[in-house]
Amino acid sequence: MPDALLVIATPRLLTETTAWLRGLADERRASPQTVEAYERDLRQFLAFLTGHQARPADLPDLADLRPQELRAFLAARRRDGAGARTLGRGLAGLRSFLRHLERKGLANAAGAKAVRAPKQGKSLPRPLAAADALSLSEEAGALASEPWIAARNIAVVTLLYGCGLRISEALGLPGDALADPAARSMRVTGKGGKTRLVPLLPAVTAAVADYRRLCPFALDADLPLFRGARGGPLRPQIIQREVAKLRGALGLPESATPHALRHSFATHLLAAGGDLRTIQDLLGHASLSTTQTYTAVDGARLLSVYESAHPRARRAG
Repeated sequence: MPDALLVIATPRLLTETTAWLRGLADERRASPQTVEAYERDLRQFLAFLTGHQARPADLPDLADLRPQELRAFLAARRRDGAGARTLGRGLAGLRSFLRHLERKGLANAAGAKAVRAPKQGKSLPRPLAAADALSLSEEAGALASEPWIAARNIAVVTLLYGCGLRISEALGLPGDALADPAARSMRVTGKGGKTRLVPLLPAVTAAVADYRRLCPFALDADLPLFRGARGGPLRPQIIQREVAKLRGALGLPESATPHALRHSFATHLLAAGGDLRTIQDLLGHASLSTTQTYTAVDGARLLSVYESAHPRARRAG
């Protein structure tokens, strides 16, 4: 605990903060970054209490902390420019510290539990440019050690971009999926066990057919379609690692991830004039608002549509 805390906390409170932080690192196996962030958040809260009371914070000040005091602290942090994610982490750290005190009979953590964390906006991967998404699909097998693994990687990545699948959906396909190269659609089971019909591009069926031809393992209906090097189910981490290596080789941004391919699928369809409700069905979203959040169209595209469609814009031109 840094010396800066000594002026905003009494020695006995300092002792408990040190014990809490040590427990996070030793018993909870929290990362050094997490411990540092929680220490900083707690220090800011104790500084807030000290300023409010005109004296160093002490254990009795935290013994029965009221929700309004925590809300006042969060409001002050927001005025200083802290975002929802930072405020949420800070509240989580304070709750953890109060639970530590509660276990020792030194505080009641009920007040902190009654305070809701600030609502955070969804953090979504940025879409890739169409050329980058195509490059990733076509070169997905470039770094593979064996031809069948190369074909497997290409098939998986092509499914993610060509069908907008989640990686769990692609890797959850049964061994008899896409066995017919002439198929033009397939059923996919998504979140909550919901199924949807997904159209198949020729490039998708061709990539999967190539993988099926080269795969050395029996692709039975009761086993997964995509296999690891030893024949077991292919794990998402393998594809994530392969894509990470590939983006380095191709000079692609760090935003080039398997999930970004799904995001790119939706964004590119929308930018080309795709209907939002159709895209909702293709992605398997239960709510249209989710699709609207997920499929951001760049400002230049929106401005182009406006200028070509709005009567005032056409008259001005």
